[in-house]
Amino acid sequence: MIQRKPLVLGDKSLHQVTEDIVAPVERWPSKGWVGLFLGAKTLFIFYITCIGIVVSVGMGLLGVSHPVGWGTMIITFVFWIGIGHAGTLISAILFLFRQKWRTSVARTAEAMTVFAVMTAGIFPLIHTGRPWLDFWLFPYPNQRGPLWVNFRSPLLWDVFAVSTYATVSMVFWYIGMVPDFATLRDRSKNKIRYLVYGALSLGWRGTARNWSHYEMLYLILAGLSTPLVLSVHTIVSFDFAVSGLPGWHATIFPPYFVAGAIFSGFGMVVTLMTLVRIGFPEFKNYITIDHMEVMNKIIMATGLMVGYAYGSEFFVAWYSGNPYEQYVFINRAMGPYAWAYWTMIVCNVVIPQLFWVRNFRRSIPVMFVISIFVNIGMWFERFVITVTSLHRDYLPSNWGMYNWTFFDSAILLGSFGMFLTLFLLYLRVFPAISIAEIKPVLGVGKEGAHHG
Repeated sequence: MIQRKPLVLGDKSLHQVTEDIVAPVERWPSKGWVGLFLGAKTLFIFYITCIGIVVSVGMGLLGVSHPVGWGTMIITFVFWIGIGHAGTLISAILFLFRQKWRTSVARTAEAMTVFAVMTAGIFPLIHTGRPWLDFWLFPYPNQRGPLWVNFRSPLLWDVFAVSTYATVSMVFWYIGMVPDFATLRDRSKNKIRYLVYGALSLGWRGTARNWSHYEMLYLILAGLSTPLVLSVHTIVSFDFAVSGLPGWHATIFPPYFVAGAIFSGFGMVVTLMTLVRIGFPEFKNYITIDHMEVMNKIIMATGLMVGYAYGSEFFVAWYSGNPYEQYVFINRAMGPYAWAYWTMIVCNVVIPQLFWVRNFRRSIPVMFVISIFVNIGMWFERFVITVTSLHRDYLPSNWGMYNWTFFDSAILLGSFGMFLTLFLLYLRVFPAISIAEIKPVLGVGKEGAHHG
């Protein structure tokens, strides 16, 4: 006999669910939210200013130089694309597998995906050095004669993959909110809110025809999103894997990058969910410790996958008999960037294993700290992959170091300002939990025991 745990605590009625979820949207913002928003907005303005200075003066303000031509712009791009993976995984894949525990966290995870991809998309544009010519990346009929995009380049594949992923993710996120927008429309007490939410709800009336079309479209979008979860970071990994550079041309990169993306994405979901639980106490009955524990188990499992990938790289380099390949990995672990490599190992492999202890998996402070370490480690993973393979190549006379500057740190830090500004606005304007999906699972766990 297995006792199923309730997905919603507090013995809520249907009316109470609606009242709790729309409360942050309808009431005046708290002082805590205003303080966080002003801090995030200040960081966002600082970010825009730093990008403007780099674009106007030149890429020399960043640390890129010979031989390290790819720097923090590419590293942080891959980092943010990875952050965006957990949202679509929770929403689309778990929806297809009928995992009902996803209902409380799906929408916020989807929002995180959209904002992370928006943040990521800026970095390749800066990396080109001439962002005013970035429209050349898009294949469209033009008058530039023989100058055309190179369809054999994985950098162009990124343009297709990331733009498709962003589009489908935004449509998927938006369609899921349509019934809730209608709820907000019907509860509106002033004309502007009524008109705005009325437009967003697309004329929703809650009829059987509305629900039939909604469920069909949601299922189709979930089916479209599922292969995108795997394909996007696979194509991002091709930026490295299709090159001939030792340490990069590895067939393990696609699954390794996807596992790492899910790992870092769930780390960010846990970080944000702990903050949402603190900032909006009424959500504690919906985003329960059981929800958090399931996500912590996924972090632990994907952390083991990432650790296996790290070990496999060393084994394949040794087994290949290629001295250049072997040297790259020895240099990673024992060279001038060994500090970054071992930071990555500790944050990504060692620290998440604390989740084997049940009390740690269910402790909000512990999971918050571990989720922060996970994302620090995943940024360092991209740093290690990018910089250590470039800074020492075949000729010792061509060796060099990455010249980290203030603007590298400023743009990395500022990107969190953009992400958090968008996320905090989302919490104030849209329902952070799906009312339409929570109500059908109210009874789960109340029917007593069932046979397993």
